[in-house]
Amino acid sequence: MIKIGVLGAGHLGKIHLREIKNVPALELIGFYDPDPENAAYAAKEFNVPAFDSIEALLAAVDAVDIVTPTISHYECAKKAILAGKHFFVEKPLTNTVEEAEDLVALVADTNLKVQVGHVERFNPAFMEAQKFNLKPMFIEGHRLAEFKPRGTDVSVVLDLMIHDIDIILSIVDSPVANISASGLPVISDNIDIANARIEFENGCVANLTASRVSLKTERKLRIFQKNAYITIDFFKKELNVFQMREMEDDEDLTDKMVIDPGDGKTKKEILYNSPKPENVNAIKLELECFAEAIIKDQKPVVSIEDGFRSLQLAHSVLDKIENLMLKSSLR
Repeated sequence: MIKIGVLGAGHLGKIHLREIKNVPALELIGFYDPDPENAAYAAKEFNVPAFDSIEALLAAVDAVDIVTPTISHYECAKKAILAGKHFFVEKPLTNTVEEAEDLVALVADTNLKVQVGHVERFNPAFMEAQKFNLKPMFIEGHRLAEFKPRGTDVSVVLDLMIHDIDIILSIVDSPVANISASGLPVISDNIDIANARIEFENGCVANLTASRVSLKTERKLRIFQKNAYITIDFFKKELNVFQMREMEDDEDLTDKMVIDPGDGKTKKEILYNSPKPENVNAIKLELECFAEAIIKDQKPVVSIEDGFRSLQLAHSVLDKIENLMLKSSLR
């Protein structure tokens, strides 16, 4: 078993403490949280030791799970690297691109396994969608949430949109060619609503909207590609797939959805599929994959390089928004 500790016992940290106990390959040694009251509560709730410092916890484990606020990811991760410990770190990888670059460079000279917590990669609806040969040419994404003070230490781009940024980078096999974006703070001091148009060199375009000041919760990605339209509902864990196939001239059209483009062109049948994804716990699954990467000495599903690319693109979006806001303020 891999001896693991948790850094941070806040809302998400408590979820990780609970799920680690359900992963057979992981042995939960303890956790560290700087808040004495929160640490005492978590120690009692999960019947696990609360360590007095990050260093003390690192000395007792093989790996560490970093579930602290984003601004402390870099400090915690660097301590783990210097101590020679594998680590799982919640998204985003770090607060700044420069911090992420430093971590990537430090890890490159080691055999440490690093996984970034882009949990939507493990959403059953997305995992099922990957079976349908995704080759998107247009992507429409909406990630909307009600306002909650938790998470407002960073912009909505790093808090919410980065989930969809990571997903599109994992399915679009092409460099980014151009970015345009807009957004603004509404309730917090950081950007609370944002829209980004990301164009890729292969012609694919992704239009992403993220808001944490909405009246409803929505996490949907709509993928358009040649002869297919796919909708992924990350919130409801549902998948709908519409595909078209060219029909033979003498085929029976009875009980089929058929498009006739006219002018003698080949008719196409619309095939609808709504597969039922396996109901899995995404957080538990990502922790299992982290453990497997360590045991089998293999690259994690969401590597530190993946986390860096997502963070880099998210900051490029932020830069566009901030530049636009600056221009507006000067008018």
